[in-house]
Amino acid sequence: MSSTSSYTPARKRQLGSEKRTTPLPTVHPKPSDRKVTWSRVAIVLTIVFWAIYVVTTIIRQFLVLGTQDFRFTMEAIGYTVVVTFLTFSALMYLVARQGALQRFQKHVRVPRAELDRHFSENQPTITVLVPSYAEEPEVVRMTLLSAALQEFPSKRVVLLLDDNPNPTDPAVIERLQATRDLAASISDQLSEPRFRFTDALLRFELGDGRAFASADDARELAAHYTWAAEWLYAQADAHAIDDHVDVFFADQVLRALGDDLALTGEAVRAAIEDGATLSTERVAQLYRRLTWTFDAELAVFERKQWASLSHEANKAMNLNAYIGLMGGVYRVEETPDGPILTPVPAGQRRPGDIEIPDSDFLLTLDADSILLREYCLRLTYFLQQPDNARVAVTQTPYSSFRGAGTRIERLAGATTDIQHILHQGKSYYGATFWVGANAVIRKRALEDIVETEFVGGFEVRRYIQDRTVIEDTESSIDLGTHGWTLANYPERLSYSATPPDFGSLIVQRRRWANGGLLILPKLWRQVKERRRRGENVSRIELLLRVNYMASICWASFGLVFLLAYPYDGRLLSPMVLLAALPYFISQASDLRYSGYKATDIFRIYGFNLILLPVNLAGVLKSIQQSLTGKKIPFARTPKVKNRTASPLLYVVAPLAMVAFSLFTLWRDWNAQNWGNAAFAAFNATLAIWAIVSYIGIGATIVDIWLGLTKPLYVEKGKKRAAEAPAPATESIDWRSVLYHGHSGGEVPHLERAAAAGATGAAGAAVSADSVVDDAEKQAA
Repeated sequence: MSSTSSYTPARKRQLGSEKRTTPLPTVHPKPSDRKVTWSRVAIVLTIVFWAIYVVTTIIRQFLVLGTQDFRFTMEAIGYTVVVTFLTFSALMYLVARQGALQRFQKHVRVPRAELDRHFSENQPTITVLVPSYAEEPEVVRMTLLSAALQEFPSKRVVLLLDDNPNPTDPAVIERLQATRDLAASISDQLSEPRFRFTDALLRFELGDGRAFASADDARELAAHYTWAAEWLYAQADAHAIDDHVDVFFADQVLRALGDDLALTGEAVRAAIEDGATLSTERVAQLYRRLTWTFDAELAVFERKQWASLSHEANKAMNLNAYIGLMGGVYRVEETPDGPILTPVPAGQRRPGDIEIPDSDFLLTLDADSILLREYCLRLTYFLQQPDNARVAVTQTPYSSFRGAGTRIERLAGATTDIQHILHQGKSYYGATFWVGANAVIRKRALEDIVETEFVGGFEVRRYIQDRTVIEDTESSIDLGTHGWTLANYPERLSYSATPPDFGSLIVQRRRWANGGLLILPKLWRQVKERRRRGENVSRIELLLRVNYMASICWASFGLVFLLAYPYDGRLLSPMVLLAALPYFISQASDLRYSGYKATDIFRIYGFNLILLPVNLAGVLKSIQQSLTGKKIPFARTPKVKNRTASPLLYVVAPLAMVAFSLFTLWRDWNAQNWGNAAFAAFNATLAIWAIVSYIGIGATIVDIWLGLTKPLYVEKGKKRAAEAPAPATESIDWRSVLYHGHSGGEVPHLERAAAAGATGAAGAAVSADSVVDDAEKQAA
C-alpha cells in the first residue's frame, strides 16, 4: 500500500488552523437509533418552546395591558415576527438534519461486482464540462485529471475556457497558454497505461473463448493491476505539493485509486492460490475496469473565439454555449466580427468540419473541485435504475478539503460540511436543490427546459438559466416544473475549495445571498403545475424550499432588528433561548460528526455576525434586480495564493457593529435592562473574536487604508501616439447609409457581414475582443 504525502505550506499556517488532512469517510457512519430519536425530540421541543413563548409572553401581555400602549403593541408584533422567522429557520435545519440521519442509517452501498455487471451490459456516454475563468493551471489540472481517471465506459472531458482569447499582458498570455495545453498534456500522461490496457483487453477478448479463465490469464490480470497501482503511486510521488489541496489530490485521488487497484490485484492472486477459477466474463470485466479508468478524450473549448456564440460573462452561458452545440457538425466561416460556427446539414459534411459529440449524461464540474474514484460510476448507475427514470440531476454535495491553512478557511469549510448534511436531508423530503460545484445530469432533461432566443441573428439556447447568479437553484425549479426530480447521492465523493481569506469569502457569500428572492415566484408556478398534473407536493418540501431560497433575507434583517432596536424588556423570555437551544446543540453535534469541535458553534455565530453586511448586500442586490430588471454580473470567487483585499464597507461594518453593541450594553446596563445587555455583550464579544481571528487586525488596517486612499489615486495614462494628420474630408459610414438611409446608425451583425464580406475581418475581430474585455470587467 502507498504512503501519505507531507508538505511545507507556501503560505504560513495560522494558529488555530487545521492540521488534519485526512478527509471524512466516503460512506457516512450509520447514526444510532438514539441519535435519530433525539433528533425528533429536538424538533418537538423547538415547536413547544416557541408556542409557550407566544402564549405566556406575548398573548399574556396583551391580556394584561390590552392594546392601549401603541408602541408596546408594535414592538410585540415586530419581535414576535422576528423570533418566529428565526425559529422557523432553526426548525427547518432540524427537519433537514432528521432526513439526513435517516438516509445515512438506511444507505447500503452497491457492491463493486454489481457495478461491473451493470456497465458490462449498459455502456452510456458522459461528457464532463469544466467551466474555467482565470484559474491557475495547476488547480485546473487536478480537476481535469480527477475527472479523466473516473472509471466509465465512454467519457469525454472538456475544459470550457472562458478567458479573453487574445490578452496583451505577458503573464496572462503565459497562464492562458499553459491552461490551453492541459488537455494535450494529460492525454499524453495517460497514454502509456491507456495503450497497455486497451491492448491487454483486446488480446484477452480474442482468446479461445473458454467459459473460465486459466490461472495464467488471472496472473496476467493481477500483474496489470499491480502495474497500474505502481504507475499511480509514481504519479503521486511526482506531484508537486504546495498546500493541503495538493495533499488531498495526491493521497485521495492518485494513491487511493492505486490502493484500490493494488487490492484488486492481490484479491485475484489470492483466488488463484485458493484454487478458485474466475469466469471469462469476470476477467473481462476487470480488464474493462482498467481500460475505462485510463481512457479519456480530453479537449479545450473557448466560446469567446466564436462570434456566433454568446459572450455573456457568467458560468451558465459558458455551459449553455457548449451544450447547445452538442450533437452537431459545424463549418467555420469568417465574418467581419470574427469566425462563426455554421451548422452543417446531414449528408453535406466536408473535411475540416467540426463535430461536437453528444452524450447520454453531462457532468458539470467547477474548475476548483475534485472527484473521488467511482463518482461517475455510482451516480450514473443510480440514474439508470428503473425507479429513477425521472431523476434529472444527482450529485454528492461537495465537502471541504481538510488541512486548511487559515482559521477562516477552516471555519468556512465547517459550514460547507454542515451544508452537505442538510442537502442530503432535503432529498429525504423531495426538496433537493442542484448545488453547482458538481452534478451528473441527464441530457434529455435539459432538452425539456431549454429556452431559445435569437441574439444578433444567432440562435442562443439556454439550458441553465442565467437570470440570477445562483443558476443551479433556478434550474432546479425549472426541472421540477417539467416533471423531473433531483436527488443527492448519500456519500462523500466530491470536494471543492473554500475561500482562504475574508476578501474572497465576501465575493462567494455575497453571490450566494443574491437571487433566492427572484426565484420564489417560479416555485409557486412549479407547485401549481405539479398539482395540475396530480402530483403530491408535501408541506415539508415546500417549507424547506422556501427556507432555502429566502431565509438569508429574513435572517439578515431579523438579526439587524435584534441588534439595533431596544425592545421592551417584558418581551424577553427564557423560552426564546430554550426554543433556540435544540438548534445549537444539534449543530454542535453535527460539527463533531464532521470532525470539528463542538465549541465551533460559537465561532460560527461570530463568523455569521461579521458576514451580516455581506448577506444584506446580496439580498439588496436581489431587490435591485427585481426593480430594475437588470442582471447582476456574475462574480467568480478569487483563487489566488496571496490575500484578497476586502472592500471598505465590509471591513468597517463589523467594527461599527461592535461599537453599537458596546453602546447598547452600556445603555441597557444603566437602564437595568439585563436581558438586552447580556445579548449585546454576547454579540460584541463574539464579533470582536471573529474580527481578530478571521479578518485580522493587520489586514483590517490595510484594507481600511486601501479603501480610503485608493480613490485618491488616478492610474497613469499611457502616452498618446502621434496623431495622424486629419483627413481632408470626413469618411462616410457607407454601411449605415445603405442599411438605415442615414449615417451614424448601428448596423446589425448579419447585415454588416453581408455588406463587408471578408475584407473587414481583422478590424471587426479587434472590436469583438474589446466587447469581451468589457464583459469581463463587469463580471470582475
